[in-house]
Amino acid sequence: MKNLQPAQSNKFKKSKVINLEKGKIPPQAVDLEEAVLGAMMIDKKGVDDVIDILHDDVFYKESHKLIYAAIFTLFKNSEPTDLLTVSNQLRKTESLDAVGGDFYLIGLTQKVSSSAHIEFHSRIILQKYIQRKLISISAEIIEEAYDETVDVFDLLDDAESKLFEVTQGNLKKGSETAEGLVDQAIKKIQEISNKQGMSGVATGFSRLDELTSGWQPSDLVILAARPGMGKTAFVMSMAKNMAIDFDTPVAIFSLEMSSVQLITRMISSETGISSGKLRKGNLEPHEWEQLNVKVKNLSNAPIFIDDTPSLSIFDLRAKARRLASQHGIKVIVIDYLQLMTAGTSNGGNREQEISMISRNLKALAKELAIPVIALSQLSRAVETRGGNKRPLLSDLRESGAIEQDADIVSFIYRPEYYGLTEWDDEERTPCEGQAEFIVAKHRNGGLENIKLKFTGHLAQFSNLDDDFSSEFHSKMNDAISSVNMPSAQDAFGTHDNLEDDKGVPF
Repeated sequence: MKNLQPAQSNKFKKSKVINLEKGKIPPQAVDLEEAVLGAMMIDKKGVDDVIDILHDDVFYKESHKLIYAAIFTLFKNSEPTDLLTVSNQLRKTESLDAVGGDFYLIGLTQKVSSSAHIEFHSRIILQKYIQRKLISISAEIIEEAYDETVDVFDLLDDAESKLFEVTQGNLKKGSETAEGLVDQAIKKIQEISNKQGMSGVATGFSRLDELTSGWQPSDLVILAARPGMGKTAFVMSMAKNMAIDFDTPVAIFSLEMSSVQLITRMISSETGISSGKLRKGNLEPHEWEQLNVKVKNLSNAPIFIDDTPSLSIFDLRAKARRLASQHGIKVIVIDYLQLMTAGTSNGGNREQEISMISRNLKALAKELAIPVIALSQLSRAVETRGGNKRPLLSDLRESGAIEQDADIVSFIYRPEYYGLTEWDDEERTPCEGQAEFIVAKHRNGGLENIKLKFTGHLAQFSNLDDDFSSEFHSKMNDAISSVNMPSAQDAFGTHDNLEDDKGVPF
């Protein structure tokens, strides 16, 4: 038994011996980092080639992060980047000793003779960084997934937003040649000609579609108005037109109203039954029948509503990307912009937050190549102004960045809201039941004030010339005098004449 003990002890020790080379270390390319930094210090062209690819976080070694930060500062200040200037910059920031002193910098410049392959090397460094970032994110997701208190859908959104940040921050698009872009433009023009001039997403409002050729891909459209003007009613009417009439998938992010309230509005507009009746549920038998028949179109429409309150811009981008990949959405509607949050904890005032939100919405529109329509509130300056109270660009609330980032800025104006009975045009035409869609900024087209019909009890906007309806009285009939109309006897004959028609089955 005594002889067996040393043998067991030796066996135990042998099993614990692990070769370090077989262990796991984070993905990195330190030798390439040294080569890239050395090339940047001996050749200015090298700096120009990689400055938009790399950032200090992509480097694995802490000393390399500090050296790159010094080079970037020099580049930003339009100063030369060489061994001496980099050394001096590190000395200014008291980082020279931390990187290993001048001796280490000299060693970096001796590792390469030119910047010949610097771009290729920098992309490998970036790939290694992305791999490390993915490992880190995966570890966080695994940890959160074991937490039973975390909602699984919140976990999905969080995971998507983190991955999205990695994508956005590191996959930069390069420039394209004029030849390739000309070919793309010609193809686009050919596609438009086949669509009879409608290059974007049709809204169902004929004059608006004529002006814009539909909402264009990658456009940010701001629709602003004072409360009570009908912003939500307009986008609901538009979304219904897009989804039902043109079979266009629409995503609506409603931060103000619940999804059931929104769909009730759409039901009211589609069926012609007032929203008040639908809320109370006191419908006549024929109205129930009408509801069951007409709601089928809406049930089959490709409309997706998300009513998450206080939605952050990052969550919205994650959700929009998922909807685009799963359902192929062609339009995004946000109701409304000021209720969104920036989703950052670094403070800042509300104006900066709104600026950041509008920039991200424009980036989202470009990334998904679809129009993003964001509703916005106007300031009270409209109310205090005399005259017709028609909104102006200066009335946009909280940030001038909204006006700058948007491709189209539009307003809704209803004079009836302010107690006015006629338009301020030369004819002084009545404005009852009418609204004006004002295009105040149009980056790729003209400006126009487009009159629309507004049906208040249905919360519905429609074309002004769509006045003929089987369910509602038309004002166009008011212009026709009953004096000019033939009498019933003249039109259909006397009772005596009708006796001759006994053989007619109808």
